[in-house]
Amino acid sequence: MSETRERKGHCLCGAIKITATKASNSVGACHCNMCRQWSGGPYLAIDCGTDVSIVGEEHVGIFSSSEWADRGFCKTCGSALFYRVKASGQLIMAAGLFTDEDGLVFDHQVFIDERPGYYEFANKTEDKTGAELFAEFASQD
Repeated sequence: MSETRERKGHCLCGAIKITATKASNSVGACHCNMCRQWSGGPYLAIDCGTDVSIVGEEHVGIFSSSEWADRGFCKTCGSALFYRVKASGQLIMAAGLFTDEDGLVFDHQVFIDERPGYYEFANKTEDKTGAELFAEFASQD
């Protein structure tokens, strides 16, 4: 993980408040089909590890979207909150939740092989296919 810092944020309606103690300064885009269906476009996210406090947990809905991840959303306003890796509890949180953008750098993209042809980011980033990402997860076991 890149350099980290504490970041605070909330969902659109404010029912859920988040404090991520060790949020990465790296912002990534996921282009997988599920993320695009879930968020309406590429999912821009920050790896927040497992040290995350959520106030208003009763408003968090969980959808088990695959064998390896859950997706969290606000049951009140519908904001996409996170995807959580089931094996580790690692939270990859929506970048737009956080009110402080200082130090954030868009530097990586995953599932680049599923990115549709109607958009492309101009930023120079580290790009991984879905297979490359899954291979990386497998090597962490």
